[in-house]
Formats: sequence, C-alpha cells, structure tokens
Amino acid sequence: MPQGKGIPAPEREIAELRARSGALRQSAALPGARLPQLLDAALAELDGAIDTVAGLHAGPVPSAAGGPQADAPDTERSLLRAMFQDAPVPLFVLDRDGTIRRVNRRAADLLGSGAGYASGKLFTAFVALPSRAAVHSQLAAVARTGKPRRVSCPLLGADAAAQVVLALDVLDLAGESGLLIAAASTGPDAAQDAAARQADSSGGPGTVRGGAADRAVEAITHRLDLVTAATRLLLENATFSESVALQRCARLLAGELAAWVIVDVDRRQRLRRQVVIGPSDHESEQLARTISAVDPQPGSAPRQVHESGSSMLIAHAEDVSILGTGADSVPLLMQLGATSVLCVPLSDGEQSYGVLTLARRANEPHFEIADLGLVEELGEQLALAIRVDRMFRRRTEIADSLQASLLPREIPAIPGVEIAAAYVAATEGLEVGGDFYDVYLVPGGWGVSIGDVCGKGERAAAVTAAARHGIRVLAHWDPDPAGVLRKANELMLAEEYDGRFVTACAVHFQWRGNALRAVLGSAGHPGPVLVKADGRVRVLDGGGMPLGLFPDAQPAGQDVELSSGDLLFLFTDGVTEARSPELAYFEERLTDALASLAGRPPAEVIFAMQTLVVEFSVNELRDDMTMLALRVGAVPAG
Repeated sequence: MPQGKGIPAPEREIAELRARSGALRQSAALPGARLPQLLDAALAELDGAIDTVAGLHAGPVPSAAGGPQADAPDTERSLLRAMFQDAPVPLFVLDRDGTIRRVNRRAADLLGSGAGYASGKLFTAFVALPSRAAVHSQLAAVARTGKPRRVSCPLLGADAAAQVVLALDVLDLAGESGLLIAAASTGPDAAQDAAARQADSSGGPGTVRGGAADRAVEAITHRLDLVTAATRLLLENATFSESVALQRCARLLAGELAAWVIVDVDRRQRLRRQVVIGPSDHESEQLARTISAVDPQPGSAPRQVHESGSSMLIAHAEDVSILGTGADSVPLLMQLGATSVLCVPLSDGEQSYGVLTLARRANEPHFEIADLGLVEELGEQLALAIRVDRMFRRRTEIADSLQASLLPREIPAIPGVEIAAAYVAATEGLEVGGDFYDVYLVPGGWGVSIGDVCGKGERAAAVTAAARHGIRVLAHWDPDPAGVLRKANELMLAEEYDGRFVTACAVHFQWRGNALRAVLGSAGHPGPVLVKADGRVRVLDGGGMPLGLFPDAQPAGQDVELSSGDLLFLFTDGVTEARSPELAYFEERLTDALASLAGRPPAEVIFAMQTLVVEFSVNELRDDMTMLALRVGAVPAG
C-alpha cells in the first residue's frame, strides 16, 4: 500500500503491519484458503514485528537496498532493459509498496494484456483473493529484510487464473533504489499456454491467423444472442412485474456471462438491494441471501455509479472493499471470491432507476471494454422494463381510484328493501370504465340510478362522474326520475364532452300501503328485469334517448308496483353483450337465469349472475358490467 507522508517510520510500519495482519485473517476465512501459505506469511509478519520492536530500541535500520548509486552508462541501461524485455520468464518490477513499475513481454502475455496495462496497479490486484494477503505479506518481508522469498499463488490472466511460483527479491539498479522484482515460474503447461497466446496474437509459426478472428466473431455473436434473449425475455413479461423482470434478467446474465449479478434499485431516494444471483448450488444460494441483506454502502461501486450516472469497469480489483462489507466486516468482494467488477447504471436516458453490478471470480476472464458496452445495453433495457412496469402500476392505481369515485363506498339501507350491487371490470385494457350506480334520498322516498358512458379512460370517467352526481343532486328536488334525467341531459349538453353520451336508468321508490311503488325513467338504457316471487319474469320498459346528444330528447317512463318477495334487477349492457367463444350473447339467457334465482336474497342473485356471465364468456369480458338487485321485504313500521 502507498506509504503515508509525514508519519514517523515506526508508526507507519506498525499501521501497515496491522493492515496486513487483518488481511491475512480475512483470507483465512475464505473458501479455498491455503493455510500453510498463510502460516508462512504470518511468520514473516512476526519476524517483521520483532524487527520493528527491535528498531524502536536500536534506532533506524539502514535500508536493505542501500542508498542511491551513481548512474550507469546509457548503453548499460539500454542493454539491461533489452535483456529484461526478452527474458524467457515473466518478470515484474515493483516499488516497495507493491505497485508495478514495469513488466516484460512474458509477464504481459501471462496477464493477457499490453505491457503498459499493469503499470501503476498493485501487484496483488493480479493475485487470486485467497492468496492475495499472503503475497502482500511476503512482499513486505522482502522489502524489509532484503532476503529473497518464494510463494505459490494463482495469477489472474485474461482467460483464467494461472498457478505460478513467485520468486521475490530486492532489485538493486544503478540510479534506482527501493525496487523489488518478482519472477513467475509458470510450469510447463502454463508456459505453453502463454506461448500459444503470444504466437496466436502475432501470427507466429504453427498458428492459424484466423484463430483470434474466429474467437472475436464467436464473442460478438454470443453478445448479440444475449441481447436478443434479454429483449425477448423482457417483452414476454406479460405480468409487467418489475421484480419478475429483474429476477429473470439477472438469472440470464449470471448463466451467460459466468458472473455474480447484483441489482440495486432506487426506492424513495435510497438505493436498495433487490436481486443477487450467482452459481446454482447450495453454498452460492446461501451467500446470495447474505449479500441480499446488505444495501449498497456509501463509497461502494454501486453508490458511486448511481450518484454519478457513469459506468465503472474494474478489470482487476485492487480495493477489496469496492462492493462494501458484510455484517461480519468481511468485504463482499472477498466473500464472492471476485476479482473483476463491472457496474452500470439502470437508466433509460432520462431517469436512473438503480445499478446493475457483475462480479467475476479468478477462474473466469476479467471484464473488458466489450463487456462494458454489452452490459450497458442490457442495463438500458432493464431500465425501460422498470419504467413500463411503474407506468403500468401508476395507471392501474389511477384507474382504480377513478373507478372507486364513480361508485358509492357503502350502499345506504332502504327501509323494507334488501339491496346488493357489483361492478366487474372488463378483462381487456387498463383504462377506467364508464359504468356507475348510486343510491340516494329523494322527496318522499329513495332513488337508485345506474348508467354507462360511451368510451373508457380518464375523460370518460369525468363524464361518468358528472352524470352520476348530477342525477343525485337533481333527484333531491325532483320526485320524477324522467324529469331528473331531462335536466341531466341539459347539463350534459351545456358542457363539452367530446361527443360522449350516457345511457342511464333512474328509479324512485315510495311505500304506498303494502306495496312499494317504483317509478322508472330511462335514457337509452336497457330496461330492468322484474322477477316475481313465484318465478315469473318481466322485462320492463327501457328506451329513450341517451343523455348528451339532443336537446329535445324525452326520457321514457314507467310505473310499477312491487310486492313482498319481488326482485328488481338493473344492469348495464356489459351483462347482455357478454359473448361466448361461439359468439352467442348472454342476453339470450338473461331472463331464464334470473327466473332460476327467484326467491333468493339479492346478494346471492348478484353473485350467481356474475359467475354465470364470467363462465359464459370464458372470463373474456369485453366491457365492464354493473348489476344492482333490490328485493322487496316487509312493510317498514311507522
């Protein structure tokens, strides 16, 4: 790690020792930890601690590498650099804090990158996590003692990790002090793989020049297939469920990109962990639950990406806390065993909905620029899916609220009359319907109304509300339902409702002796059905002109006397126009169905009729349907 400036050397050494000791403890808890290797590193740290304590009493210890030396001639320096570059083993020149100064060609081939890519990065960033702390400790021991050491560890290459043995030593060059050198012995298999990669990339002897091109075409094809699969998956999300879309897409990415996938979503201005998916095994599922319980922390990659709106590609993660820490203070990156991280915003170009993070382990290739473009494209698709889902839910909530405003919250009691009602929305479309019903006081009795507005949506709902409340208010002063509908027509014509019209039926009830008088008014609405207690059925007059079309339209009227046990069934055309798969209309079955329900309470009649219509249409209601049933009971006392 970089040395702090202005801090006394003993205190700095103690702080660095404490940090390396903590890293060793964390590494010991990781899956795949090599305990003998960690023990050797711990003993090296113990030797360092002894030297530090001794130094506090004996004074400063001279640098193991010695002081600066005179500059070597330019020819000698050039010769050394040429020998370094052409050395047959991978070589890394490091600063004392472990930062890579330069690498030779063999080392670049081993890492699968250009010679300049590794410069400036910590050497341990290219070491697999279980061995990272041990290598760090061994480097510190070499820098402190000046004595060579050897350590076995996996180095992260372009395609996978290669097992190597590192020979660590102090490098004493004229004009350059305080350097370390690491030589990697890869073994025959790894050396052949590195040579093959180099030959393939340069078109050397025994290779086919088309190999790299073929792999590039294969990679491009795989990425296009993945984008297509993700698009199809999101389009087939018939439920418009945000959580379902995120789960399915994360599972697809985890399988196709061989990575852990983490999705964090913005919930009320706070980034929340939504989905964590990794390999399909029991241990990974338990780890996924652990990671899911940790929301992105300040300073972590997901928080940085969400706040900045810019993607982040970390081919070799140097900072193990880049994904935050768990409840046990162990970095999440270490728990995942990941060494490469890719983080992109979930943005549709206008709004950011969260962050998509991918993390790969050492045995998988590290992320590259091509991966960044692919995942950014998928992140945009996910953002659009989230946007659609939220718009869908918002419109549904608005439709539900508007529809609720068109219906009474509670049906008031009518003395001597049982009453029940139901509203069933159409199964097609999301827009609010135009049906309404109401129950209210009128001079000398009670009134009910039922109606249907032409069209759907918010504008139709506005017309529905105007018709419903207009009829209710007018009925407080006019005992004649036909007169109420006539005045409601005048109100509708006085407003501009884009040519929308309303069919409505209003009925006023008043007890006269032992009979209940019902006065009907109809404006283009289907006539109610009277079901006598003995099962006889009579369809009452409907007709008249709908409201909002003509100024001289006259509503139809009719008087009926109802006896105890009689039931009056009012409905909208969604009931009679319900169609079967054979295109038959339920209107043909309406009277027979009601006759079979004679004598039953209104609530049972409504439930039975609703069930019959839904079954008749095979749950494909093309229009909303509203039903209102009133059954005459005993004459109220007084």
